[in-house]
Amino acid sequence: MTRVLLLGGTGDALAIARALPAAHVYSLAGLGRVPGDLACAVRVGGFGGIDGLVRYLCDEHIALVVDATHPYAAQMSRHASDACARADVPLWAVRRPAWQPQAGDDWREALDWRDIVERIAPFERPLFTLGREALAHLHEIPASQHWTIRCLDAHPGNERASIIDARGPFDLDGERALFDAARIDVVVSKNSGGRATEAKLAVARERGLPVVMLTRPALPDAARTFDDAASARDALQHWLNRP
Repeated sequence: MTRVLLLGGTGDALAIARALPAAHVYSLAGLGRVPGDLACAVRVGGFGGIDGLVRYLCDEHIALVVDATHPYAAQMSRHASDACARADVPLWAVRRPAWQPQAGDDWREALDWRDIVERIAPFERPLFTLGREALAHLHEIPASQHWTIRCLDAHPGNERASIIDARGPFDLDGERALFDAARIDVVVSKNSGGRATEAKLAVARERGLPVVMLTRPALPDAARTFDDAASARDALQHWLNRP
């Protein structure tokens, strides 16, 4: 039997996983909620690097890998590309298009954490939407700033940081309320693309607030790439139903 390995952890991946029959595998790194309503198998945890992933592909008779990880999960995407090449397994990938600045946007590119810190230095109330990364820097918050950090994980924060554990999608009214309550004056974001977390950019645009945008990493090529989950799901259904 030909088996599919779906690498996920995103809303795109979950939409694809819901269409997978029982013989196939949805793989999660272990962060966030593990869905309990899928027909396919769910695997949680790493593979042990490229060598471990190659062994898994061979031992589990995987015939196709679909990379639907986050656009910033570059290491996993590189490992999948290298492992598939070594195991001679085709790789498909969902490559969500990046957001593009619109009229009225004030986006300021940042290459890494050091860049981010420099760009937010003039501001007092940044909103971080990078995931967990800012949690490692709570002890570095200057006395002139109070950070609001939104991520999937609950965390106590400290006297200069408020942590919001929440999962999108987020709408305009909710984002406006958050900006008001936390007195946000700058947004720090990954350029994740998609609609689920785009509302914060619209609110920043409405209010003339800058957005410090972390540059997207380069991702490896794949045999087939898709802009969205629906296209990947349709192609996968066709692949599974082929004679």
